[in-house]
Amino acid sequence: MLVRLLYVSRAVQPESAEAVHAILASARQHNLNNGITGILCYGGGVFLQAIEGGRSAVNHLYNHIIEDPRHQNVELLHYEEISERRFGGWTMGQVNLSKLNTSIVLKYSERPEFDPYSVSGKVSLALLEELMATASIIGRA
Repeated sequence: MLVRLLYVSRAVQPESAEAVHAILASARQHNLNNGITGILCYGGGVFLQAIEGGRSAVNHLYNHIIEDPRHQNVELLHYEEISERRFGGWTMGQVNLSKLNTSIVLKYSERPEFDPYSVSGKVSLALLEELMATASIIGRA
């Protein structure tokens, strides 16, 4: 059974580009080996990530993220059973939240800075889908 999970967290070291790259590199390797796909958005010290795959693999990964010392304030935004993947082309696509087009952000947010903590999981998922449709996601690896 396939599921999609969406969570938000804050980086323990928000200014560390090395930490973000390390998370992406380990995610891509782990996800490839475990049938997990998704997108990681990062900006302003905030991670927003959609993860898709088998229920057991996704749940295991989420539990690992909760315990990861690079993340704090982890919150589950959305979890659902799915019939097909929306982010199947990425072992872990990447978006810089701080560089989003303001007009896209204002479609989904009260302010020009997107804050996943202040909107619903469905709104965050809709933003990710728009980013996918507008080719704002990089790193298909």
